[in-house]
Amino acid sequence: MILSAFAALLLAVPAVQAQKVNKSAILAKIEKSDADIADAKKAAKAATWINRGKTFYEATVEPTKNLFGNMESAMLTLTPNMGNPKSKGTETIGNVTYETWVYPYFTAYFQNGKLFAWKETSQVYKNSVEKAFEAYSKAYELDPKSASKVKEGLTQLINYCKQLGDVNYATHNFAEAGKAFAQAYEMETHPAYNNPEPILLYSAGVSMTVDGSEHPASFKKGADYLERAIDAGYSDEEGRIYYYLFHCYYGQREENPDMLIKSKDALLAGIAKYPKNDLILQGLMQLYTSEKNVGDPADLVSLIDNAIADDPTNIDLWFGRGRIFYALKNFDESIASFQKVTEIKPDYFEGQFYLGLFYIFKGDDANQKFNDMMSTTSTAEFDEALKAVNAIYMEAIAPLEKALELKPNDPDTVENLKKLTFRLRDEEGMMEKHTKYNELFKQLQSNQ
Repeated sequence: MILSAFAALLLAVPAVQAQKVNKSAILAKIEKSDADIADAKKAAKAATWINRGKTFYEATVEPTKNLFGNMESAMLTLTPNMGNPKSKGTETIGNVTYETWVYPYFTAYFQNGKLFAWKETSQVYKNSVEKAFEAYSKAYELDPKSASKVKEGLTQLINYCKQLGDVNYATHNFAEAGKAFAQAYEMETHPAYNNPEPILLYSAGVSMTVDGSEHPASFKKGADYLERAIDAGYSDEEGRIYYYLFHCYYGQREENPDMLIKSKDALLAGIAKYPKNDLILQGLMQLYTSEKNVGDPADLVSLIDNAIADDPTNIDLWFGRGRIFYALKNFDESIASFQKVTEIKPDYFEGQFYLGLFYIFKGDDANQKFNDMMSTTSTAEFDEALKAVNAIYMEAIAPLEKALELKPNDPDTVENLKKLTFRLRDEEGMMEKHTKYNELFKQLQSNQ
């Protein structure tokens, strides 16, 4: 009965017909603040500038202050000062189509009835974030003892900019995302706050790198943010910062040829620290195979071999060496590298799995050559060549089975063993293994 009464009450409340932002009242506060700072006596007080900062912060957040991620669409219309949208539609971002609600100051993006992100389309006052930051900075300059109040105001601005960066990135508004993340970082360096997070520079750099694919001018800003992030001691877990920095330099090569070498140096610095990063390896192979005057791909081997000489039991370096030789289509050296990985750490799943995988790649390569010569070979030569190919494939069985022992029911390992044992089904014991792995594969498929 209580719920029914509450529902009836909601129905009895007339829905707000449109978003309401009291722009005139906020602009009046800004006008008063302008008059206050024009007054020499008032302008000399930190409180005047703190109030000004608050006023511009209010102008900044007023249109979207009640929005939050995963908000139910029905709740939005009941939220104070929101009401019904001007129009509704759909928009595809990437490969995902969202329902859009258009309001005077923003467009909301819904997925499955929940707020995914939003895009600000209008402002109460242009550059209000900058104005608020200037005001708080002036307050601190006039009276450092106002630091706690200034920090409180800066914290609000920083959180707003972080959120703005997130929603802009989500809606593929990458340049604005980069700007917002960078603004947040700059405000964090203020002496009243003094807690800069280099990850914000990284986020700004990544945003501008992505934007550079459509607007090449963004690559320069992206490089600046990423360089500053590295200088500040930041690096993501996988070292992708070097891959993004490579793209920022590479994207400027036509305007400045020196950027080609800088792009190479960024990748070399990255691979030295993160030899397992496939993206960095791919970037290096792209440079060395498609650009003139960059260097010999063998230089990559020398680079990593020198590192291994200094640290011979570093499995990450051996892992990276194996990937480089795979990119060079030198399967024997790739296999030798992963044999070293499994020798150093026998119970390392990835080492055993990739050792088996590279035996398969070597077998596939030999099999292709075998198929190319079939029409010109004798029966005896055919049998001998087939025997040699199958011998290579046989080498993959043991490491893959060891990998499955280390990580039971791993679907990729099971699928590779299923296919491999079927190919080798005429070899002794292989048909029994195929039956075993085929059944296990079916079980895994049915459990998905």
